[in-house]
Amino acid sequence: MSRERATVVVADDHPVYREGLTRAIGQRADLELVGEAADGHAALETIRELRPAVALLDVKMPGLDGLQVLHAIRRDELPTAVVLVSAHAAEDLVYQCISGGASAFLGKQADRDEICDTVAAAARGEVRLPPEIQGQLVRQIQLRAATDTPRLTTREREVLGMIADGMSAPDIAQQLSLSPATVKSHLQTLYDKLGVNDRAAAVATAMRTGLLE
Repeated sequence: MSRERATVVVADDHPVYREGLTRAIGQRADLELVGEAADGHAALETIRELRPAVALLDVKMPGLDGLQVLHAIRRDELPTAVVLVSAHAAEDLVYQCISGGASAFLGKQADRDEICDTVAAAARGEVRLPPEIQGQLVRQIQLRAATDTPRLTTREREVLGMIADGMSAPDIAQQLSLSPATVKSHLQTLYDKLGVNDRAAAVATAMRTGLLE
């Protein structure tokens, strides 16, 4: 018994490119083209109506772009995996697509076999990225992680380590030869930078973000 084919909707505002995609999908024994669209609004309407296994979307489209369609699919909890394609694979765009729930991101230079293989993988619940896209995603994650980690002064790190060890504010003041008021000021600055209101939350957040090991 042959396996059931994965249903696919294709959306791209360039007719020649869209025709190439639909032809390639039509030639695959494991894929079934059930709809196509030339703009984001039509794409979302078609996806809501047909509920395909996979939506193959151009990122840049009139009306709603591919990212907006992706967000609507995830918001409405539609059972459709999303593969996004773009002529420009900027790092921040790759990050937005994958963090937004896309199963794959491909440059438009990808050949038809690679695109169809990726669509089939998405239908199976897999997440696929070409090696060059993987590198871009990793760099963007690292950049965002570095940006999101609070920057503490040497003194603030000392105070953080001491509260993690269970020391009280008076103990810290004595250990560092500081006034209690100065220690309280350091503590408040720590709380502000970490976005917390007490020492327990400060320690927990510092451990989660790697400020404490």
